[in-house]
Amino acid sequence: MSDNLCDDERMTGAAELMIEIPAGEVHLRDDRKGTAWTSKVESFRLARHLTTRALLHGDSADDPSKPAVDLSWKDVIATCNTLSVADGLSPAYHDIDTESPRWDRAATGYRLATEAEWQYACKAGTSGYRYGEIDEIAWYSDNSEGRAHDVGMKAPNNWGLYDMIGNVWEWCWDLYDPEVYGTYRIFRGGSWAESERGCGATVRRRSHPTFAIDDLGFRLAQTI
Repeated sequence: MSDNLCDDERMTGAAELMIEIPAGEVHLRDDRKGTAWTSKVESFRLARHLTTRALLHGDSADDPSKPAVDLSWKDVIATCNTLSVADGLSPAYHDIDTESPRWDRAATGYRLATEAEWQYACKAGTSGYRYGEIDEIAWYSDNSEGRAHDVGMKAPNNWGLYDMIGNVWEWCWDLYDPEVYGTYRIFRGGSWAESERGCGATVRRRSHPTFAIDDLGFRLAQTI
């Protein structure tokens, strides 16, 4: 993890950003395998915004309203635990320094959304590839000027979630395909560097859990 993350006592207030997402079900597909399935989603909380530099670095953050990026999946689950402890919550993740971190589903702390939770929340009751016109809801290659933008500048979806599509990709909890890709994890949503086609509710990408780049961030979730 980046050495300049701020101390625990300065990493608080994440709970104020959370929205309760109602229970429901979501239809997912894997175009590579040609498979589709339906998953039930229990009610959970999801952050209104992408995690910002301000949340991680406090008053010392440069560009505080920009999404926090250049964080690997491993960095992100460790950060979820740090934020949880700072807010007096039980950490969701254990054995995070191993190849097989464990998620304590009974924990009260912050975590990553599952792929099913993420897509369900992104669509927010809509049925299309995107929940609105792309220039109204997303920063992508045609309008981003080659960079990430402050969170919350585009229109939210029907449940009040901003930047679910575009701006930066979002790490999810799930393994992509353990039989083929081993420990690779999923990220969703598209980014400022992607074309219009690459920014949508059903786009799936994957990478090694140690991979980090400047258009990949995360959003906090929490079990109810």
